Amino acid sequence: MRRLLLAPLLALGLASGPALAVGLPSEMLPDPAQEQRARDIGHELRCLVCQNQSIEESEADLARDLRRVVRERVAAGDSDRQIVAYLHDRYGDFVLLRPPFNAATALLWGAPFLALGGGLAAILLARRRRLDPLAVPPLSAEEQARLAALEDRPSP
Repeated sequence: MRRLLLAPLLALGLASGPALAVGLPSEMLPDPAQEQRARDIGHELRCLVCQNQSIEESEADLARDLRRVVRERVAAGDSDRQIVAYLHDRYGDFVLLRPPFNAATALLWGAPFLALGGGLAAILLARRRRLDPLAVPPLSAEEQARLAALEDRPSP
């Protein structure tokens, strides 16, 4: 019975799709092609407050301001590269969701490979230690004699 009651709500939730931060008509450009271009550019730029969302997905005030700047520049006729360069000049590599590879970002780009290599090295070392335990030195003549004597004794 509960399923029947929840089904319409679930259908409405799935049909609505992902919520976009730019929802107010006053924030959108009147030309649909320019609006789509502005959204595409916005998906390449990081929200400086949320840090893991694009400015198109974020509802932070700074993201809203950056969306407004992008739309103003699109309406002014700037190219995509000019708009991204404009924001990059003001906020640095951090504003880009895909930062360029250079000396400052080399560790950022190489970190996954370093972590993978370190993990593989740790696995190989652990397997090597497990497969090659410490070798036990052979028994001396005295130890062998003592062992033989202990084995010959009857149990109490």
